[in-house]
Amino acid sequence: MFKKSRIIFPHEKEILHDAQKVIATLDMPSRRLFGKRALSLGALTMASGCSLTDSSSVEAMLKGMSRFNDSVQGWLFDPTRLAPTYAESMITRPFPFNAFYGEEDIPEIDDDYVLKIGGMVANRADWTLASLTALQQTSQVTRHICVEGWSAIGKWGGVTFSDFLKRIGADTSAKYIGFKCADDYFTSIDMATALHPQTLLTFTYDGQTLPAKYGYPMKLRMPTKLGYKNPKHITEIFVTNRYPGGYWEDQGYNWFGGA
Repeated sequence: MFKKSRIIFPHEKEILHDAQKVIATLDMPSRRLFGKRALSLGALTMASGCSLTDSSSVEAMLKGMSRFNDSVQGWLFDPTRLAPTYAESMITRPFPFNAFYGEEDIPEIDDDYVLKIGGMVANRADWTLASLTALQQTSQVTRHICVEGWSAIGKWGGVTFSDFLKRIGADTSAKYIGFKCADDYFTSIDMATALHPQTLLTFTYDGQTLPAKYGYPMKLRMPTKLGYKNPKHITEIFVTNRYPGGYWEDQGYNWFGGA
């Protein structure tokens, strides 16, 4: 029987302490409401209905609940369960462009592009695009799910990320893998998702070189994560035990971001 290992997320030990401090700032009716609704998955959305004493209490509670949600999602995540795959006839055409900027601002990548490797790895040598694309590749037709409420099916080709991590001698006991990108985006993921068999470091889309609007020269594709967790135009990958955060995550988005 598969035994799930528990993922420990940043400041997890502080969650209960933080929650106790927040609850202490609430008036009695709000305490009752908090206690009643905190048992449901809608605990975050009910925050605006509570009579909190000040905005800092709201922020503290939201952060605490977000960290709690990260922990729950990490615990529920099954690294052996595969996301659905689809026939190529079901590919969404055209596949939507999505970023925190317009298509006119898509970064242009120079021919001398290299991928930098850092953190808890045995081999920190840079990788050229030619050396990356020379690795054994696979493909998948999976659904991209956006936090904005839409989804699309696409075909992505590339290197199984767990295989790449083995090649660079990554310490797979580390908690996080961080990504920096040419469009100034950055994000990070948990190690269990990084090792998931469907997590790909992709170089192609629909059988062709990855178009710039989809992340040239490479995009991390994870059908088990929401779209904002899938970084494009990757320039650096690092392995760490120090929480790296992310572009949207630092602005309040859920860090685990499971689809």
